[in-house]
Amino acid sequence: MTLERGYLIAFEGIDGTGKSTHCHLLTEYLQSNGLPVLRLREPTQGPWGRKIRNLLDRGRGEISPEEELTWFVNDRKEDVERNIRPALDQKKIVLMDRYYFSTAAYQGALGLNPQTILRENEAFAPVPDRVFIFAAPLPVCLERIRQSRNSGPDAFEKLDYLEKVQKIFDTFTGPRFRRVGSSVSQEKVQARLRDAMIALLPGSLNR
Repeated sequence: MTLERGYLIAFEGIDGTGKSTHCHLLTEYLQSNGLPVLRLREPTQGPWGRKIRNLLDRGRGEISPEEELTWFVNDRKEDVERNIRPALDQKKIVLMDRYYFSTAAYQGALGLNPQTILRENEAFAPVPDRVFIFAAPLPVCLERIRQSRNSGPDAFEKLDYLEKVQKIFDTFTGPRFRRVGSSVSQEKVQARLRDAMIALLPGSLNR
């Protein structure tokens, strides 16, 4: 099926909310309807993204919030140029497992200005058509992380820090945002996401 244009969908929220699982499931649903889909994840596997992932594993150390932010922005600029814009130009649906709203929330929790981060990113990065912000109680998220990883939470996943991150996610409002409470069953969450996509792409999807 050919779309009139490309669509960009972002999945945001702290780890353990189920956003990655539902990004994958929605990708499969859209593909089963014959739609062209590209699923991406940030940080990427590029050079800047690998530096960020190493930071997650070993801790922030002497890296300042400003330097860390620069790494995220550089990684995203490469992703936009190499992957996101080309796919949108090809009229694909691009599903992002994290995007610049995560950067604003996580770096904002370190003391930087979230709104400034959003403006700096939107100067070069396409604005999503929909942003699904996932949320669940923080103890539930941390327990899910512990169950899914032998190593447990990473350097970005301390309770007091995540509380600050969640509060910043809660400040993001506007017509493109959809709040997704992920404490309910996977089927109910996925049904809500599908309904949102049916509304965004009328006539293109079967329930």
